[in-house]
Amino acid sequence: MSLYLGLDCGTQSLKALLFNPADGSVVAVSSVHYGRDLPRHGCPDGFLPHPDPLIRQAPPLLWVEAMDLALERLKASGAAVDRIAGVSGSGQQHGSVYLADGWEKAVANLDAGKPLAQQLKGIFSRPVAPIWMDGSTAEDCAALDAALGPEMQRATGSPAIARFTGPQIRRFARTEPAAYAATARVHLVSSFLCSLLAGADCPVDTGDGAGMNLLDLATSQWHAGAVAATAPDLLRRLPRVSPQAEIVGKLSPYFARHGLKPGIPVVTWTGDNPASLVGVGAARPGLAVVSLGTSDTFFAALRVPAGDPEGCGHVFGNPAGGGMSLICFKNGSLARDRLRRELGLTWDQFGKDAFAATPAGADGLLCLPWFEPEITPPGAAGLRWSGGPAQPTPYHQVRALCEGQVAALRRHSRWIGDFTHLRVTGGASQCEGLLQVLADTFQATVEVLSVPDSAALGAALLAASVAGNLSLDELSAKATKPASSVTPKSAQPGRQAAWEALAKSV
Repeated sequence: MSLYLGLDCGTQSLKALLFNPADGSVVAVSSVHYGRDLPRHGCPDGFLPHPDPLIRQAPPLLWVEAMDLALERLKASGAAVDRIAGVSGSGQQHGSVYLADGWEKAVANLDAGKPLAQQLKGIFSRPVAPIWMDGSTAEDCAALDAALGPEMQRATGSPAIARFTGPQIRRFARTEPAAYAATARVHLVSSFLCSLLAGADCPVDTGDGAGMNLLDLATSQWHAGAVAATAPDLLRRLPRVSPQAEIVGKLSPYFARHGLKPGIPVVTWTGDNPASLVGVGAARPGLAVVSLGTSDTFFAALRVPAGDPEGCGHVFGNPAGGGMSLICFKNGSLARDRLRRELGLTWDQFGKDAFAATPAGADGLLCLPWFEPEITPPGAAGLRWSGGPAQPTPYHQVRALCEGQVAALRRHSRWIGDFTHLRVTGGASQCEGLLQVLADTFQATVEVLSVPDSAALGAALLAASVAGNLSLDELSAKATKPASSVTPKSAQPGRQAAWEALAKSV
């Protein structure tokens, strides 16, 4: 019986998930938390601390070492890794990796007797990688929008966005021209790790590639005007584009050290959000997904691609074919966890007790929860409180923060459409009170999936579909079942007016 491996390199951790297509079950999962398990890299929250809050970077060797360790732990768990017949993965979108001449030779000749990180220290022309949280490219975004005008959003699915790869490349070439000149290849996190698995240069898929401000969604090729406006001689530094999931190589002999069979198919990696679209069974239009992770995202497959008229949302490629819409909110679980820690609450108190003890609307207390400079709405910053009791309790603050987050989610996702059914995934999907706020705000039924690791599961489903030549729809139907531990939430009548009023503030 064949099994399929899905990897997910996220903001704060890397996960490996083993999937059995025969019954749709997850056989095993291993994970590596960057802060706890790899503290020597100095990234407690997935990025290097920096005095400028707009700069968010991580060393690529962190992800390299995490992938090695996750596979080591998967083997040590006793999972039948020798039965893996294909592998794919997902990476946090918008992270970019800069590689020097000789990098292909290094990944093609890996020694199974030495750890990956030890062998790859010298392959980077830039020792740090800007990640999706980086907002330091305002000057470059302005220049790109000026150069392309409306064509930027029309062709690439988004206006120039600070965290997107094109503006990041432009800033790098502008501020570090010698290091840019020494760069032979610019990969995304996803295509870089895929290349390590295959021991060869692998393509960027349209799901992740659309988050670069460089890809023409209509042609699934690099947009000549965007590439030319971004950096000198950039085209030769970009990988080829893969329009949908395909076999892009064979597993490097290096990974025999983790019990995997060399030569099994390696399937195109994608971004974490497109992978989650597949992993929650929403690769076909009609179902919306809310991912409550480090960031909060709202996304859905598209029948007819159409951009956000306010310029906040995005259109990406769908690894199952077609397109997907997405809107991202930077202050997701990072904001929830920060308030929880400041108030000294446990997760049970935060996710259950706070909502049981306070009424909807938090007795008039409003919160705009922007600990970090926000993506949606652009530039919003600061934790802002207004109204409510003279001395609000910690539980009032919890409810107000969550209601503010969900009101913003609803307000800024309306361009995608109205949905009567939401599927929720991510670490905060176990927060019962937050789920009820989602149901009330969207006036929709909300259900949680039994597997919270939707990006890793989506990658495994893509591996099984492509490498195993199996129906993705049938695999999704088997794998994406509601969690029995969390009761689906229905909208409570009479509450929508309150959310509509709150939405005017966000």
